[in-house]
Amino acid sequence: MNRFTRLASTSAILILTASAAQAAGTAATAADGSSDEKLLTGETAYGSWEQAEPGLKLKITPSAMPEPFATQSASNTPGIAARPDDARPQVMKGFEVSEFASGLQQPRVITIAPNGDVFVADSGAGEIHVFRMADDGTVSKKSVFASGLNRPYGVAFYPNGDDPDHVYVGNTDSVVRFPYSSGDMKASAEPETIVPELPTGYHWTRDIVFSADGKTMYVAVGSDSNVALETMEPHPPESFVEENSKGAAWGDERWRADVLAFDPDGKNRRIYATGLRNCSGMTIQPATKDLWCVVNERDELGDNLPPDYATRVQEGHFYGWPWYYIGENKDPRWKMAPRPELADAVTVPDILFQPHSAPLGIDFYTGKMFPSDYNGDAFVAMHGSWNRDHRTGYKVVRLIFKDGKPTGVYQDFMTGFVLDDQQVWGRPVDVTMAHDGSLLVSEDGTGTIWRVTAGQKQAAQ
Repeated sequence: MNRFTRLASTSAILILTASAAQAAGTAATAADGSSDEKLLTGETAYGSWEQAEPGLKLKITPSAMPEPFATQSASNTPGIAARPDDARPQVMKGFEVSEFASGLQQPRVITIAPNGDVFVADSGAGEIHVFRMADDGTVSKKSVFASGLNRPYGVAFYPNGDDPDHVYVGNTDSVVRFPYSSGDMKASAEPETIVPELPTGYHWTRDIVFSADGKTMYVAVGSDSNVALETMEPHPPESFVEENSKGAAWGDERWRADVLAFDPDGKNRRIYATGLRNCSGMTIQPATKDLWCVVNERDELGDNLPPDYATRVQEGHFYGWPWYYIGENKDPRWKMAPRPELADAVTVPDILFQPHSAPLGIDFYTGKMFPSDYNGDAFVAMHGSWNRDHRTGYKVVRLIFKDGKPTGVYQDFMTGFVLDDQQVWGRPVDVTMAHDGSLLVSEDGTGTIWRVTAGQKQAAQ
């Protein structure tokens, strides 16, 4: 049996398994308004890759979480297989997927310039690539915008609006910017260092986004460990608590597991929010102007704990890491939490995901290509689990909002990257809406950018 035949067989099994899971799951009224629709809740929502299929809805709640160590902690890093002949990701009915660009080493964040050019951070190559999209959705022109960077990740244009004069790049150890004029395919000058020093090591991704009013640059910095038992002293330094933000970490975790805020010139560093173990992807919600991020939670508490999540990031709020998770739930590995007064101060995230799914990218949909009920929803790219016996992630999901607020329900939108329990051929990283309303998905298993479009009938719904 070749890999493509095996993929087709796996898809058939996936559909049957998902149907069985739905039948066994908790019946609930869908939060997107379709009262006769069922979604998976409770224990059945934790599932695995076998149940994933475009259209399946899930809702995970704090009350459904198991106890720590309910299962053993698995080490199940996937083998990356060659993409089967003619294989494509599976998308929801009425949508189509095609290859937009390929041959990249490690494509990560995708950012759309105001003129529609597609900027892609190739972290492995140390480069920023730019692709010009033709009217038919293909690449009409491409170029390396900048090279010689240190694991570039976040890309952002400044100031906001139609005529930015700089493009900012988050290296793993700094933030730099290049002068930019609309349509530039190559940087016209060497990078200017705006933030000369960011913590390095362990979680290396550094996403960047500007506030809606353009006054603040947010930079996400993940933790230096899983749960900080070896990177922080048991107790904070004297006067640290009084002098620093609520939930701020110390020792090797100083300025980490945070969203940092700077002025656009890189000055006035401060902590915006704390306790976010690894906020890998950020975006601004157009309807509310709120900052959102997707977070990779901690490992080694078992297959189903704790959930990863997407959340609105509120200034001055603490999200739990490393002492608590999903509210006041204490991480048992901290025998004596040094900050017990914070247990009642943990902000519970807005949308919980299957544990260890590794969400990396998020973007809100505001286009006209997709059906109108997609407008205001968000999409999240999930890189996929390693710390789970039965894999989760390896897909793109739709977060369902109502009147600008999250319902807690999310829906599988793009799947099909997993071959079997041992191998995957693709790992989604980021998802971004292009100017024409299509979705672009970076995937670093094959170094490809995928493009998702809606057919005319689907778009008219």
